[in-house]
Order: sequence, then structure tokens, then C-alpha cells
Amino acid sequence: MYPDAGDQPDVGDVASPCGSAQPADSADPTGSAGPAAPVDWDRLPEPVRTRLAEVAATALAELPSADVPVPLRRLARFTPAKRARLGAAALLAQLRSSAAFRAAVLAWWDEHRPGELAAGCDDPLTAAAGALLAADPDAAAAVRTAARRGEVAELRAERDAALSRVDKLTVELERLRAELAEAREQARTADQQRDAEFTQLRRRVSEQGAKLRAANDARAAAEHAVHDLRRAAEEELAAALAERDRERERADEERRRAARAATEVASARQAAREARQADEVRLGLLIETLGGAVAGLRRELALGGGGPRPADLVSGVAGLPVGAPVDDLAALDALLALPAVHLVVDGYNVSKTGYPELPLADQRTRLVGQLAALAARTGIEVTVVFDGAGVVAAPTRGSRGVRVLFSDRGVLADDVIRSLVAAEPEGRPVLVATSDRAVVNSVRRRGAHALPSAVLLARLVRG
Repeated sequence: MYPDAGDQPDVGDVASPCGSAQPADSADPTGSAGPAAPVDWDRLPEPVRTRLAEVAATALAELPSADVPVPLRRLARFTPAKRARLGAAALLAQLRSSAAFRAAVLAWWDEHRPGELAAGCDDPLTAAAGALLAADPDAAAAVRTAARRGEVAELRAERDAALSRVDKLTVELERLRAELAEAREQARTADQQRDAEFTQLRRRVSEQGAKLRAANDARAAAEHAVHDLRRAAEEELAAALAERDRERERADEERRRAARAATEVASARQAAREARQADEVRLGLLIETLGGAVAGLRRELALGGGGPRPADLVSGVAGLPVGAPVDDLAALDALLALPAVHLVVDGYNVSKTGYPELPLADQRTRLVGQLAALAARTGIEVTVVFDGAGVVAAPTRGSRGVRVLFSDRGVLADDVIRSLVAAEPEGRPVLVATSDRAVVNSVRRRGAHALPSAVLLARLVRG
């Protein structure tokens, strides 16, 4: 079944090309003497090709540049092992095609490592490589010898590996047989134990079956009782929840009524308080206005004789009517001299008329500052209203003596001005500084004087 060592060819029957004996198949196959057959480099055994590449790679780096073929010069910078591995094909191609390169490699070995290529009796591959480089007539025989020895070595290795595997398989077979016998014995023991356990389990199952039937009967009775109790509890719970929901709804309704009543009471109190405060403010302003008028009247009565002045008797003229427009600085100064005057300013209408080139924030700052100076000089009440749309952070307080208001989102500053005029008590002089025709018409109907933005700006510039 397995090859015997005696069946393999003995390597001693094959002589090295460096010895006196010649291989048995080196003779001419026709039986006649003649020149040796040329070597076919394309059919060289792979071990011989590898050894040729190693021999050439060893000598390549130290050869003169003139002796190195151009395709191999780039391999000179590699190590010999790397040259032989990466450039094997290129090295063999140049060895085959260039006799000069073969001679240069052989000369390098003879000079630097003499005798290594010739002493190939113990190394058929080296002997074959040396014969190929030297173009030895026996090169083909040396190649066949190397190939044959390689085959013999390979066959011996295969035989040894096969014998070793047979030994291992024999040992493994004996182990498996022992394990099989042990497993069979364990199986017989397990079968006996299983039969005994099965009989015991069958008896226990029969006993447990009787207990289970009794337990099932008891469980069914308990479940029926639990079902009755659960149904009664659910009915009681549903009734309690319904009663709770009714009580909660009644309590919520009472709370809502109480909250509405509290809100109505608070609203009524707040409305009464605000109405009382507004009445007090209006009364105070009216008293202040009447006081100023009385004081002025007393001063007039105290001057000169008690009769009318000549200018008072001139016909064809009339005084400034209520709600009349103020078109010049003289009329404005006359109104500002009245007691308890309230100046309401349409902020952006005035600032955009006076200094439109400034940003809105700078317009507000400049206008409020000028109005504060006017209030300080004249002692009048000043309120300036700006449109609150687009204002990220409106100041909550204005300059000293000036009330600064911003309309809420969605509310026009014009409407705020109308509300301020409507809130003033009848008889108090009110000036509205704006050039908006709609605002002018509405405030004049409420008795306020309309002051054009340009006139106010001129008064502010004059100081």
C-alpha cells in the first residue's frame, strides 16, 4: 500500500558533473557519440532557475557598470536576496540572452569566491548553475542530475511523510477503538439507568397526575370565587368613581365660579381705583389750569385802569380758537406759556423730519434729549410716543422731564396719541406735534392744538 524505501532510486547512482562519472542518461539516446544537446532555458527546473537567479544576484552589485545590462541596473541597489526574489525573471532573461553577462558573473565568482561554483559535488543545483554559466557541454546532464536528485529527495520526503502519517493514523485508530469500546460500555450502563429512571418517573407522573387533577379542581373553584369578588369590587369601584367624578365636577364648577367672582371683584375694584385716580388727575389738572387762568386774570385786572385797553376794542380779529393749528413760533411760545400745558409728540414723525439720516435709535436719543431741554426751560409736561414695532429692547424710562412711550406689538403709535388726548380733562391745553394729516384731524376734533413737526424742530433748535 505504501512505497518502500528500497523502491526509490539511490542518489548514489547519479554522479555530479564535477566528478569523473557521468550520468547514465547523459549519453546520446541514439547510441552514437556526438556533441551534447543544447540546454532549453525555458524548460529549466524551478530549483535550477532559482539557484541561477541567486548566483547572478550575488554578483550583480559588484560588477562594473559596463558589464551590467541596462534592464538590471535598477536591481543593483537591492540586497542580493531581494534581487533574486523580485528580479528573478529579468536576471534569467539576461543570463540566457547575454553571453557577456554570463561570463562576467562567472568571472566574479572565480575572483571573489573561487571554487564554490566548481565544487558542486555535494550541491547538484550549484553544479548545474556553474555548468550553465560556463556553457559546459555537460550542462544539460548536470541539469538532469539536479532535477533527478530533486525528484528523489521529493519522493523520499513524500514517503517519509506518508509513513509518519500511517503511524499517526494507526495510533489514532487504536485510540478511537478504545474510545468506542468505552462509549459502548457507557451506553449500556446509561440504558440500564434510563430504564430504571423511566419506571420511577412513570410512577411519579401517575402520582403527580392525581395531585394535578385535584389542584385543577381547587383552582377552578378559587377562580370562580375570585371572579365573583372581582365583579362585585369592580361594580363598587365604578360607582365610587362615578360619584367622585360628579363631586369633582361640582367642585371644579364652584372653583370656577369663585374665580370668576374674585376676578370680577378685582376688576371692579381696579376699575373704580383707576376711575378715581383718573378723576383726581383730571380734577387736579383742571384746578391747576383754572388756577393759572385766575392768576393771569388777576394780574390783568391789577394792571392800569379797570376798563378795556384800546387794542381790546379793535374789531375784525379773534383769539386762538380751541384746536387751532400752530403754524409759527410765536403762537407756539404763547401756548407753551399757558399753565398745565401737555405736549404730545409723534416721535418718528418728528425725528424723521428733522434728521432722517440717523439710525432710529440715534433719532430717538437725540429727540428725547432736545425735548428734555425744552421741558426744563418751560416746565411743561412732555410725552413722546414711538412705534414699538421692530424695537427689540425699548427703554422703560425716558430722560428727566420727558415721558417716553412705545406702542405695543400690533398697536400704532397714532392710536396711542389719540388715546392720550382723549384721556386729558376738558379745558386742559394739549399740543400734538405731528405732520400726519389723519392724526391732526382726529386730535383737533378732541380739542387739541396741532403742531407741525417742522415748527417744533425749529423751536428745539432755537433753544
